Amino acid sequence: MDAYDEDSQALRGPDGSTGARRPQDQGDHERPPAREISGDPHGPVAQERSGDPHGHLAPESPGRPDGPSSRDGSGGPDEPPAPEPPPLPPAPRTGVAALSPRYQVGAAIALAVIAVGACVHLVMVFLSLAPANTVTKQHGKAIEEWVYPEFEQNWKLFAPNPLQQNIAVQVRAEVRMKDGGVRTTGWNDLSARDGAAIDGSLVPSHTQQNELRRAWDFFVSTHGPDNRPVGMRGALSEQYVRRIVVMRLYREDATSREGVIQRVQVRSRTTNVQPPGWSREKISDKPFYRVLPWWTVAADEAAGGVR
Repeated sequence: MDAYDEDSQALRGPDGSTGARRPQDQGDHERPPAREISGDPHGPVAQERSGDPHGHLAPESPGRPDGPSSRDGSGGPDEPPAPEPPPLPPAPRTGVAALSPRYQVGAAIALAVIAVGACVHLVMVFLSLAPANTVTKQHGKAIEEWVYPEFEQNWKLFAPNPLQQNIAVQVRAEVRMKDGGVRTTGWNDLSARDGAAIDGSLVPSHTQQNELRRAWDFFVSTHGPDNRPVGMRGALSEQYVRRIVVMRLYREDATSREGVIQRVQVRSRTTNVQPPGWSREKISDKPFYRVLPWWTVAADEAAGGVR
């Protein structure tokens, strides 16, 4: 085996002789300096560092502080941590919750009053339609005053023989003018004006459709053919019709607006609905009038709450 002499740079043979060093021997035994090795991960430097005879690099420790970055994407130990995002603002309150405590109490009280009123109304309407019982016998007058005439219920929609007549309510008045004289107006057809307002309207008023019609039905059902009241609700129906016609005159009649209404007279004009052309039925087309006596208008009705 050859021995390497560092001082003479020569090879000693088995007999101790020396000779010139061959280039191929130098390439086999001399290790190149580390600075001349490129960054090959499979080179001899990588083998020496890792201790792997196959030239694989040792896995990098996950907790190494000298790495370019940590696994969570943050910088090294010298970099400050990323700032936390600001907290989200609270969701705005809406509805009753957005009110102050004082107004919340007021809203709760108002809702409670509305709920109680709705329940009382439903009970009253139910008792007015229910068969006679102990409650209706003891509190019948209070139930009638609550329901009639605005909330009266009927079953005419399901009648086997519906109405086949056109009924128009008309009114005239005696008006005291500013000069002291009294003037009588002509007949005002209130039903015709309601019909003209409803005709062609996509959303007709409930008042224009039902107020005058229901008031007249209420009057007819509580009065006999001689126009005298029948039962306890007769006087109430008269007052109801009178207040409606006075209000309408002040609103729609020019003469009534210039003075003060003293008396009113109401009449109905009834005409039969004519049968179709293919029918052989013969029906009179002459109108029938029902004329009521003159009603004196009270002071509060003449120029008070209904004007």
